[in-house]
Amino acid sequence: MQEVDGLQKKVTYEFKNAWDCLTEQDKHMVYRLNEEYKNFLDSGKTERECIDEIISMAENHGFINIEHIISGESNAVPGTKIYANNKGKSAVLFVLGKETLEKGMNIVGAHVDVPRLDLKPFPLYEDGGMALLKTHYYGGIKKYQWATIPLALHGVVFKKDGGKVEITIGEDENDPVFFITDLLPHLAKDQMEKKLNEGITGEGLNILIGSMPCADVSEKERVKMYAMQLIHEKYGINEDDFLTAEIEIVPAGKAKDVGFDRSMVGAYGHDDRVCSYTALQAILEVENPTKTAVALFVDKEEIGSMGNTGMESRFFENIVAELISIQSKSYSDLLIRRAMANSKVLSGDVGAGFDPNFPDVLDKRNAAFMGKGVILVKYTGARGKSGSNDANAEFLSEVRKIFDENQVVWQIGELGKVDQGGGGTIAYILANYGAEVVDCGVPVLSMHAPMEIVSKVDVYMTYKAYKAFMEA
Repeated sequence: MQEVDGLQKKVTYEFKNAWDCLTEQDKHMVYRLNEEYKNFLDSGKTERECIDEIISMAENHGFINIEHIISGESNAVPGTKIYANNKGKSAVLFVLGKETLEKGMNIVGAHVDVPRLDLKPFPLYEDGGMALLKTHYYGGIKKYQWATIPLALHGVVFKKDGGKVEITIGEDENDPVFFITDLLPHLAKDQMEKKLNEGITGEGLNILIGSMPCADVSEKERVKMYAMQLIHEKYGINEDDFLTAEIEIVPAGKAKDVGFDRSMVGAYGHDDRVCSYTALQAILEVENPTKTAVALFVDKEEIGSMGNTGMESRFFENIVAELISIQSKSYSDLLIRRAMANSKVLSGDVGAGFDPNFPDVLDKRNAAFMGKGVILVKYTGARGKSGSNDANAEFLSEVRKIFDENQVVWQIGELGKVDQGGGGTIAYILANYGAEVVDCGVPVLSMHAPMEIVSKVDVYMTYKAYKAFMEA
């Protein structure tokens, strides 16, 4: 019997519960890291706020703006810490390695945009004695989840004179909040017979912002007028300033511990700020790597990575070109191609955690579980791996070795059963350059909901995984 048990242990494998693998010092690190992560989430409800926070933290850890390198004010020598800001919505951090960029980089790429509601360009109207704002949802959401929860407004407005006004309403405990209304069950007979995705429509995601009329009884839309009056008094903006504004509607409130044991974090925006934060924390601690370490934070992933702040833009490639032109006396486009093709990438994005309330959508033997560490996802895509990067076995083996040597608890995962659905990440975009890429991140429950859930130990193991990879 002992021989059988020994053979079973030798030739079979079972993924570990990461909590069982922690020392007391590790547990202290888990809770400290997650407290800092919750603060990051609370400070960064939008992609602009996230990038501001990332750059602020980077500067506090000795990172310098690439403009200082380009101008010659600072030198780009091994160990130099550099950041580049792309229009306030995406950014990249480098720690220059002992090897030249031509030899490749160790990159962790994540995205800072999150499913949300955006105000339409001309949003304010009055109906039924109430003032409301029209919205257009961004990314993949279940629309019904956004009704009857407290909402906050975050964004920027550019006025006619070019002045920039930043808006945040609904986060301070003394702030008002906003709501999308829903039907009472007594009158919802027809609504309840609709499909789930039709119960609340896209055009029905209208934000209730007021019900009090202005004092001037001669006005036709007195409630709208009073709401606009209050907005003007506080921010100095007029209705036509909405035309040049970016205002996002997000769930109001702070990140919270979940469970009697406080082992999880419930918050808006885990997808994908949990991978962004762990990548940031990892690169802040990297010193004098052999290969250049890179943390990449991009926008627009939730809507296809397009646009000049998304991964499909040339931003990252252009910054690499700038650094190569400084490093190399004989600059050529070929050096950029070599740098990109010789790079190795962890595409930092979340995966679907196994949910016992919805067990039928996942293959349990190939699903990611909460508390079992960071996930490696060989392929994403849909059904027949459509749109997938599908990482090479050689690279997976290399990553596995790095994780095992650095006591990173990891697991494998798929995004659902074969014909259930699917999704994608930025992995394929970097793979197009010839880089080795695999998806790697944190399992999440209730992904894309206004409140998502992650395990604190998985956050910690993801940070460890990214740091080990950057330093490899």
